[in-house]
Amino acid sequence: MTVEEYNRAVDAYADNLYRFVFKNLKNQHMAQDIIQDTFEKLWMKLEDVSGLKVKTYLFTSAYHTMIDYIRKEKRYADVDPDEVKESSHNRHYSDLGEVLERAVGNLPEDQKAVVMLRDYEGYSYKEIAEITGLSESQVKVYIYRARVFLKNFIGSMEQVI
Repeated sequence: MTVEEYNRAVDAYADNLYRFVFKNLKNQHMAQDIIQDTFEKLWMKLEDVSGLKVKTYLFTSAYHTMIDYIRKEKRYADVDPDEVKESSHNRHYSDLGEVLERAVGNLPEDQKAVVMLRDYEGYSYKEIAEITGLSESQVKVYIYRARVFLKNFIGSMEQVI
């Protein structure tokens, strides 16, 4: 990969990477740090990464950096995650986007990441498997479980509207 290809990759993928990480973490500064670390890793491996595979490399690197951050934060968390999570959504809202964002926020991290890659970024199951290091069938299982959770969390459309 050349420096020009690297610069094109920054221009082409920085916003998508940021959106992906920010949607998962809900922390602007940490998302920016992870994206910066991701592009730094790409710079260090400039000669090893093909220009054709740069998108997959960037999302894989950002995903693993994000998971490392989440695991590190869980070690230091004082709050019990079971107390924070809600098992269902019963309040009435008129903003479906707000309800959906809240529901996605309650997903386990692995399920949230694969749903974000699939539904927000438009990756195929095979690409998600490459990015996350999971098998393609495990990606499908995580997406299925996440969608079942989202369906149960949101409930019927009458409750949302």
